[in-house]
Amino acid sequence: MIPEAQVAARECNRAGPLAGIPVSVKDTVGITGFASCLGYSSPSRLIPFQKDAAIVRLLRDAGAYPFVKTNAPITLLSFESFSDVWGRTTNPYSNKHTPGGSTGGEAALLALGGSRLGIGTDVAGSVRIPAHYSGIYTIKSSTNRFPKGGNASPMIGQEGIQPVYSPMTRTLEDLETFWRAVVGMKPWEYDPSCDPIPWRTVNLPKKMKLGILWDDGVVTPSPACKRALQTVVSLLKEDGHEIIPIDPPSPLRALQIGSQLMANAFMKASAPIRWCESNDPGVAAGMSALRLPRIFVRLYAWFHRYVLRDPVYATLVEGWHVQDGQAFYALVGQREEYRAQWFEYWQRSKLDFVLCVPNALPAMRHGDSAHQWKSCGYTFLFNISFLQLDYSAGVMPITRVDRTLDKLEPAFRPRNKIEKDAYMGYDADDMHGLPVGVQIVGRRLEEEKVLEGMKLIEGLLKGKGAAYAHIPL
Repeated sequence: MIPEAQVAARECNRAGPLAGIPVSVKDTVGITGFASCLGYSSPSRLIPFQKDAAIVRLLRDAGAYPFVKTNAPITLLSFESFSDVWGRTTNPYSNKHTPGGSTGGEAALLALGGSRLGIGTDVAGSVRIPAHYSGIYTIKSSTNRFPKGGNASPMIGQEGIQPVYSPMTRTLEDLETFWRAVVGMKPWEYDPSCDPIPWRTVNLPKKMKLGILWDDGVVTPSPACKRALQTVVSLLKEDGHEIIPIDPPSPLRALQIGSQLMANAFMKASAPIRWCESNDPGVAAGMSALRLPRIFVRLYAWFHRYVLRDPVYATLVEGWHVQDGQAFYALVGQREEYRAQWFEYWQRSKLDFVLCVPNALPAMRHGDSAHQWKSCGYTFLFNISFLQLDYSAGVMPITRVDRTLDKLEPAFRPRNKIEKDAYMGYDADDMHGLPVGVQIVGRRLEEEKVLEGMKLIEGLLKGKGAAYAHIPL
């Protein structure tokens, strides 16, 4: 794509808001003359696009141009970024660790300064986890705010948890520039799914009320991630804001509904994988469970609930099976009920934002998704509740893992199998120096407000001389 980008740079719209800026894009993005194989080796995935996706047309009109596609995992259902076709993307801070997924290639490139503006997708955390793992910035858009039409997907028709396209950047200033430019180009004139909402100026209250989700009840945040969240909480308290711990509708319930809604997507996304190519370890584990006879699954869940006394894991195992049409409709109804509960909770609490960790752990080692694929509650929660309420969620880097400060207490004992499997990969010595972020959640279509919240936090960090240290360029 570099030769085409060089031509575009000479011929771009120099009056546009993104004049002359190259933009990296996830492999899913449709660009005329280029295929989006998504890591699959099937020849059917190698057919070039005949038309630019909506976001690409908008970017070209704004004076920008795509110059590279970035790696994503086969199936797009992993927090790693590996396929037999394109190989493995490594974390820019440690080649032993993943940059995240499924938009991991994008995050790594941005963190290393190989791009300033990037585009990714998010269903269960696929822009937010890479931002957390790789030390960059993103705001997961509400549905219908950012163009998504005309792109590739291994799960076409998957509407249980709607995917969104969202911007990713190396700096917060670039994130604001990107968001303002895209919305200022009237994306509803490029993609019929976009709502006609212009960019709005937001002034935050001098004293805000923020809810803190310290623990989702499934996987407790690691010492490193809790320390990052505590740092932000302390700064906001010093700045005069009201901070309250929250006890929202059950995050486990969100994970239960969301995982059941996504079970069919696992089957759909794994179908094109050929007998000779690798699947992601986590997706492969999920697929093995989906292929078991239901009686075995029920017995396994019963064993965990009544013998091992692990109701959390048993609850998730019980519902992990392919859903027929009527069962899927019922799950959508449960999703809507949960959505209403969250809406009412937020209304009663009169919150400006919710803060939490993006993931319980920093970046995992390559291959650890076999153990950690179920540990996605802190982002998936906001895709079953906040995304379906259409809430916006940003992730920004705060600090890095410290081998001394972030050691796991010897007395720590996991509460359930999901937590046990997740913490198999936690080692503060091995993770020393990896980025750690926080997640800032606003309400429906409040990307502007979330951005202002992120700016406030970054300003407070800088005021204390504690601004995040990016990889030097």
